[in-house]
Amino acid sequence: QVQLVESGGGLVQAGGSLRLSCAASGRTFSINAMGWYRQAPGKPRELVASITSDGGRTNYADSFKGRFTISRDAAKNTVYLQMNSLKPEDTAVYYCNAVALYMYWGQGTQVTVSS
Repeated sequence: QVQLVESGGGLVQAGGSLRLSCAASGRTFSINAMGWYRQAPGKPRELVASITSDGGRTNYADSFKGRFTISRDAAKNTVYLQMNSLKPEDTAVYYCNAVALYMYWGQGTQVTVSS
């Protein structure tokens, strides 16, 4: 089992920044990749970015390239999502995801961007 705990969400004005954190615990050695997804009200969950556990290769959905940056601290089993130039349409619940033998999800953290 892998447990994921997100933190760092909150309310920010448009143009501001937030950094989300996702701490993994449990069978972290089994994780192949971690990522961030988001789900806005009335919309499907979508991939934001992912990062592999070994070489740290990253992948971004086109909508987030240049504004969001995913990174990891292997020693802390933590993945971060730095979000800059936030827009009201970035308002969503952001979920951390870990891919091992199974797929694991965190509880989500709310990000609200005011105009």
